[in-house]
Amino acid sequence: MAALMDTRILIRKIQDLRALTPRRNRVKTKWAGSLPKYPPTNLALQHFDATYKLQLGREWPSVRASMLCEQKYGALVNNFATTEGFMAHLQSQGCQDFVSCTVREGAQERLQTAASTHGNTSSLESVVDDQDIVPSGLSPNIKCLVFPRGDISRFKPSRPDKYGLLGYYLMDAASILPALALDVQEGHTVLDLCAAPGGKALALLQTQAIRVYQIYMRYEPFTSLQFCPINYSVKLLFLMWFLFVKYCFSGFLCVNDISASRTLRLRRVLDRYVPKGLLAGDKLRITSFDGRKWGEIERDTFDRVLVDVPCTTDRHSVMEEENNIFNRARTKERQRLPQLQLELLLAGIQAACPGGVVLYSTCSLSQLQNWYVVDRAIHLAREELGISLQVADLRPLTQLFKDTFNFAPDLNLGQLVLPHLTANFGPIYMCKLQRLN
Repeated sequence: MAALMDTRILIRKIQDLRALTPRRNRVKTKWAGSLPKYPPTNLALQHFDATYKLQLGREWPSVRASMLCEQKYGALVNNFATTEGFMAHLQSQGCQDFVSCTVREGAQERLQTAASTHGNTSSLESVVDDQDIVPSGLSPNIKCLVFPRGDISRFKPSRPDKYGLLGYYLMDAASILPALALDVQEGHTVLDLCAAPGGKALALLQTQAIRVYQIYMRYEPFTSLQFCPINYSVKLLFLMWFLFVKYCFSGFLCVNDISASRTLRLRRVLDRYVPKGLLAGDKLRITSFDGRKWGEIERDTFDRVLVDVPCTTDRHSVMEEENNIFNRARTKERQRLPQLQLELLLAGIQAACPGGVVLYSTCSLSQLQNWYVVDRAIHLAREELGISLQVADLRPLTQLFKDTFNFAPDLNLGQLVLPHLTANFGPIYMCKLQRLN
């Protein structure tokens, strides 16, 4: 009988795997009482159901289902890297650059409309000017590859080229729209007030600094010429011309974020995508200041200001528990968001020079964080700062990309990209302001 009891005890210990685990490696399971009763993702979804159902109406069920599905990404092409190989590979898989393809299709439609109106295709060149065919404000240097509408294929991670630079940056393709709408031209000074993690800053770099660096890379064989008086003179002339172009026609970009950890992440992104010479030069500045005080640091300075403010990040809030702003411990932080966004936008307005452009953007559907903030900032800028602002019309941009993105109809101010199951980008809100005085 005693032997039988010992056998039962031994079998019970064998069945209990913890008895076979060394004591130092045993981990006590978490008590059920310490688990969150209401996870942040559930709280976020309940909040969105209560507010966005009234705001979006019939659109909300579709938007809700899209936000709970896997997000669709775009590949922002890094023009600093060697792009020929992977561009051909991605295009063979069905990807296309939605910026250049849309512009080309729009130009063809306008030419056909002009041809049907005038009835003479031979005189189209005199009827339709190049400036009318290519929309103003769209940089030809920004390229973003996306899979066709309805295709949910994933991009593979980018690989470094022979210079150690990654070929493309994966991000929400709708996040490219603020960089396109900002209309950055050569020679502009640009401020990205809340730049981390760096996707929009990288897109801005493609517009203003790429041409100078491409010229240098294109003539790289000059650096390998053997020394002789003729070759030395050619190299010297080329160097003088390159420096003239660099310092007279290239712009300046300042990227800022108040968080030291996010600024470190921003630096890591730029290190992987931007040449060391540009990072160490005087055309790019990385800072970690409080963006609300920027009007006191550099006032009336920048031609273009991007204010991509912290927000509820709706898609992240319903999908990820980590760093979720709907965590009960961050309730006051979430409630203070509209005030923080207002102060950042006012600082961006003060940092812009007269005639400059300020673009405000969020990744939220909330009216309280979107056009309410813009409307209040316009009022305060006029009444307290004496700055007059004009809201720029972004409907030509939305009309151009309506086949790629799903835009919300009839907004009071700005434009909003709504997630959709066939084009699961966004949400992205943007409003463009021009400073008049």
